[in-house]
Amino acid sequence: MKRRMLLSAAGLALAGAIAASAWAERDDEDRNDDGRYAIGLWGDLPYSDLQAQVGVPNLIADMNRQELAFTVHDGDLKAGSNSPCDDALYTQSLAYLNALTAPAAFTPGDNDWTDCDRPANGGFLALERLDHERQVFFNTPYSQGQHRMRQQVQTSAPFCLGVSGPVPCVENRRWTVGGVTYATLDIPGSCNNLCDIAPNSDEELARNAADIAWLHDTFAQAKANGSAASNYCSNS
Repeated sequence: MKRRMLLSAAGLALAGAIAASAWAERDDEDRNDDGRYAIGLWGDLPYSDLQAQVGVPNLIADMNRQELAFTVHDGDLKAGSNSPCDDALYTQSLAYLNALTAPAAFTPGDNDWTDCDRPANGGFLALERLDHERQVFFNTPYSQGQHRMRQQVQTSAPFCLGVSGPVPCVENRRWTVGGVTYATLDIPGSCNNLCDIAPNSDEELARNAADIAWLHDTFAQAKANGSAASNYCSNS
């Protein structure tokens, strides 16, 4: 699915060849990293058994050789059709993220929750699959990866929706590295849960309000911190 990663010129200028030399299980906003660093952005993987068994492991090995400051998977853990959204999908994906040496961030994509109600994907309740992702990937304030990074988490109102009602949008995260503030937003393509088999306008309305609030708060915090840039990643 179509996706967007917005990076300002200032942010791109900071993403260079030298990675941050130390990771700790804390918020990187307290660090004073004036050096350049490199990050890894990936997504839409794996879409086939060959990619799952060969392509993704090779990609992870390559990223691990680069001494990256952190990585971000911007959603779609599998193909959109003819691929089940069973629990094994998320277990495999978590293992991929934790195979990365650097801190590994993730934001959900349509293929791994909004499209899960398609019969060819198992006919799951899409919102239940998002709840499951929140439990698997977002149950702590830390990233995945062999070296974890503490992230700020959207835990206050406005809330998203889960199967049982309003829940914190714990998939929306924020962190700062090298004077740049990064954030993830749960905005899945291709129509943000407003089309396909079982569109859910109530869910989209709640999540959209939370996303907007998180985006505004991120820019306000970046300004207050004197960040050189603010970047966000979503699946839209």
